[in-house]
Amino acid sequence: MSVDRDPGLQPERTRLAWRRTTLSGTVVAVLAAKTALHGGVTSASVVATALCAVLWLGFLRIAHNRIRTLSATPRPRALPPPYATAAALCTVALALCGALLVL
Repeated sequence: MSVDRDPGLQPERTRLAWRRTTLSGTVVAVLAAKTALHGGVTSASVVATALCAVLWLGFLRIAHNRIRTLSATPRPRALPPPYATAAALCTVALALCGALLVL
């Protein structure tokens, strides 16, 4: 007996999760820039802020492509492992950069 898989709302939930994570990364990047500029501009704060911006842009590119893929097809293919790894590393590195700027 062959039963087709009904994805239900899973693609929508996944798309919303990508958007939510992108929004969280945006908040971290903006707060990192605000923190770096508020305490006085130093070379370390400029480098950390630039790193946060690059990490955020990298994650934003991966997330945008994934959101577009999820919206375009009813049965999207799985996220390739290199992209999933890059997204996870960008997220963790962005959180660490933001934490270092706060300390």
